[in-house]
Amino acid sequence: MIAVFELIAIVVAAFLLLLSGSLTAEIVAAVLRPKRQRGPAENTARPVIAVLIPAHDEEHDVGATVDDVKKQLRERDRLLVVADNCTDKTATIAREHGAEAVERVESRRRGKGYALKFGIDHLAKSPPDVVIALDADCILGAGAVDLLAARAALTGRPVQAHYLMEVAPNAPVQQKISAFAFAVKNFVRPSGLMRLGLPCPLTGTGMAFPWSIIRDAPLASANIVEDLKLGIDLSIDGHPAVFEPRTKVMSEFPSSEDGREKQRRRWEHGHLSTIAREAPRLIGEAIRQRRPDLAGMALDLLIPPLSLFILVLLCMAIVSLALFLLGAGGVSLAMSTAAAGLVGLSLSIAWIVFARDLLRAKDLIAIPSYVIRKVPMYLRAFYKREGQWIRSSREKGKGNC
Repeated sequence: MIAVFELIAIVVAAFLLLLSGSLTAEIVAAVLRPKRQRGPAENTARPVIAVLIPAHDEEHDVGATVDDVKKQLRERDRLLVVADNCTDKTATIAREHGAEAVERVESRRRGKGYALKFGIDHLAKSPPDVVIALDADCILGAGAVDLLAARAALTGRPVQAHYLMEVAPNAPVQQKISAFAFAVKNFVRPSGLMRLGLPCPLTGTGMAFPWSIIRDAPLASANIVEDLKLGIDLSIDGHPAVFEPRTKVMSEFPSSEDGREKQRRRWEHGHLSTIAREAPRLIGEAIRQRRPDLAGMALDLLIPPLSLFILVLLCMAIVSLALFLLGAGGVSLAMSTAAAGLVGLSLSIAWIVFARDLLRAKDLIAIPSYVIRKVPMYLRAFYKREGQWIRSSREKGKGNC
């Protein structure tokens, strides 16, 4: 009987070691000097751009976002706000600040994907060259619109900006740890994927699409991580996204603990659901189309949220140690230890290179408690998984996403 458990443990440990190796490869690749990104030729005409902002009850933030975006637009560009099933003055305020606004009311079909589809259908009457999707409460870095649009036009592929969370220097340490995990997911790993020549995931805001791709994209969905699903669909169809690290889209976490919890739950439950549904599909398409890039994308997707990954590695190490003490071989223990070591090493590298100004050395001792506090959220995924596009509460006018 112990031999059967040992075999299962070896298989699981080997899988975790594979995922740990993939995470390490992405982070190490990100540390290396990035490839120089080609810019548009000097005689290349600037594409006509439409910035599309899906919004659900964003009256406190949409005005500031519209004002920010308008600074980067030119005469022929458009700024469209889709007020989706709103109960407030989102559309009115967007118009007052100079945006074009359309209202969508369809309570049975809620979700950001439906809002994006509605906006694309509206833009189709006079289509732009490039569409940039931006959340209703984000702030763009300098030159972001031109750079994203130029890269999309040059490559003919979707482009993802560097989406980051800003935290105040006096923010609670738990929030800083969240920001570090966010940076690993949205900057470090995509940078590594870019260096490895692999597609990057779409992260929901700061996404640029050539019109020829987005006009027929499968957008209408209630998926709570519609961006991740969209990136997978487009990659399978031959349009993998590229990462643009020089372009920033900035946001802040919700001001309340309840808001932050809802936001994390939506992201991480959505990620776990997408792993279950889409990883087998990606692997199947990689084999059918003979595309190594889809296999690499599947491996990246299979890496669970970092806190959950650490918890799983810890449990696996405990099980392997118990089997070893019962007289089983030490193969699974060796592999699970190696997997945990790789994750610890790669995250240490990411912190040293990219996040020492965000997270001080003394703050690192709070990571175990941060991970343990998320256990109930992961358990909830088995019996009450988040499944709706819910706006997290935020402070008025803070420009959060």
